[in-house]
Amino acid sequence: MPEPTARGWGWDALVVQTLGAAGRDAGQASWSPRESGILPGGGGVELTGILYVVATPIGNRGDLSPRAQSVLAEADVIACEDTRHSRPLLASIGVTGELLAYHEHNEEQMAPRLLERLEAGETIALISDAGTPLISDPGFSLVRAARAQRIRVEPIPGPCAAICALSAAGLPSDRFLFIGFPPRTSSQRQRWLEAVKTETGTLILYESGRRAAATLSDLATVFGAERRAVVARELTKRFETFLEGSVTELSQQVAANPEQQLGELVILVEGGPAEDADGDRREQARVLQLLADELPLKRAAALTAAITGGARNELYQLGLELKRRGGR
Repeated sequence: MPEPTARGWGWDALVVQTLGAAGRDAGQASWSPRESGILPGGGGVELTGILYVVATPIGNRGDLSPRAQSVLAEADVIACEDTRHSRPLLASIGVTGELLAYHEHNEEQMAPRLLERLEAGETIALISDAGTPLISDPGFSLVRAARAQRIRVEPIPGPCAAICALSAAGLPSDRFLFIGFPPRTSSQRQRWLEAVKTETGTLILYESGRRAAATLSDLATVFGAERRAVVARELTKRFETFLEGSVTELSQQVAANPEQQLGELVILVEGGPAEDADGDRREQARVLQLLADELPLKRAAALTAAITGGARNELYQLGLELKRRGGR
């Protein structure tokens, strides 16, 4: 997500204050997460053989938590998307340890090497360029492999652009679906969006600024021109913006404003009405039943998915249920 920057902010070293400690005056003091109990390993116990999944700032360096700073400082190695990108952030908190590049182009090759180091008892901190690793960022292969080997995996929570945007967008947050980055071409995007057309919760996706207007236009085509949405950009930075309106209005606003076409942004789309979803499910069941009377269920489910835009696996399960009920 957007590159962290100190533009317009004066970054000072983060100072943690302790208040009311017995035998000491309240005020600024040095702070150790081991002594405080925030991190495990107090009393001289070393942190070994643990994979930490560490969230880093998405724009405001002040959002890097004291716990994250301590983990990064004490890790044997830090696996990051781009060492050149992460080094300035780490240097700003005095971390000068070993960095290894771990990104989408080498993830499958690097995961076994990092796993070997974890099995040897080393501590690894996994970070992305910005935000929470694995959320449209690398890390899945390593986390899955570590868990398969019963290696401890511990999240160090912090910024996430999707949740940050949702919390301030003014769209329903009791149910939401994060769908990541859409395909690059309009035809692929529209097919991709058809699969979530009946979702009743808020949809959250990431998009490149240069494709945002086109994606919003495709949202209008698939979901209808008046579906409400929010576009969040420069989150946690000085020039943070939230645009709201119909997907058609937002497509026009973004297309007319070159600044809204820079970097990456978050698009949040209001969910569809529940009655529409119920109607679509009834239609899917009707089509599936007709096809299943003439074809093997697997083929019937695949054709129903192509016709109605439903999920093939869900339709297959629905077909099994219809068979158990005798088609009634």
